[in-house]
Amino acid sequence: MVARRPRRRRLKKQTRRKLRVWGAVAAVVVVVWVARNWSVVWPVLVAALAVAVLGGGGWALLRAHRLAVGQDRAWRAQEEARARELSMAEVDGLSWQEFETYVAELCRRDGCTEVVVSGRSGDLGADVVGFLADGRKLVVQCKKYAASRSVSSQDVQKFVGTARPEHGADVALFVTTCRAFTRAALGLALRQDIVAMHRDLLGAWVRGAHLETLIPLNGSGGGTGRRRPSA
Repeated sequence: MVARRPRRRRLKKQTRRKLRVWGAVAAVVVVVWVARNWSVVWPVLVAALAVAVLGGGGWALLRAHRLAVGQDRAWRAQEEARARELSMAEVDGLSWQEFETYVAELCRRDGCTEVVVSGRSGDLGADVVGFLADGRKLVVQCKKYAASRSVSSQDVQKFVGTARPEHGADVALFVTTCRAFTRAALGLALRQDIVAMHRDLLGAWVRGAHLETLIPLNGSGGGTGRRRPSA
């Protein structure tokens, strides 16, 4: 059998009536007290109302400010990405010879000296050679690839085999117009201390970032959001 739920005890009518009476009496007492002490009460009420209004207005302004700042940051990020792609669109229009010359100009802009462009085949990976402002020798391999293409491990292997043994590079820079290095290529570059500059880092360089601030980034910050191919 199902046990019966105990009935809630209901207050007697007389008790409920007494509660209503006492509640009404308390309300009357409060009203009378407020009326007699109105000169003291009204400043407190006004102050409380003012605090509530100011607090609510301040919170609304703070929320609107945060929203505006967030929207401004998002807009700036979009504009920067758009500006970078517009600059890279101009780079994409260069021939591979013009691209090597352009990279040499970027090196000179950032204080490199004795910058020389090979401009010929058989250069053993040294498309641009020069010296950083601190005297270290810079050797650059330039690959003018389509944006959708990836730099392979074979490309990096060839540069590894010549940048330091053949050219005595202190800083070996592999710069490309494509968006990514394959996982194997990037891993090899990191192990062999080759600076991997993909399209996004190149875009930052084109837009004015200094070469020596980009070197430590070495392959990071790929902007495609896609996984790199595994080979």
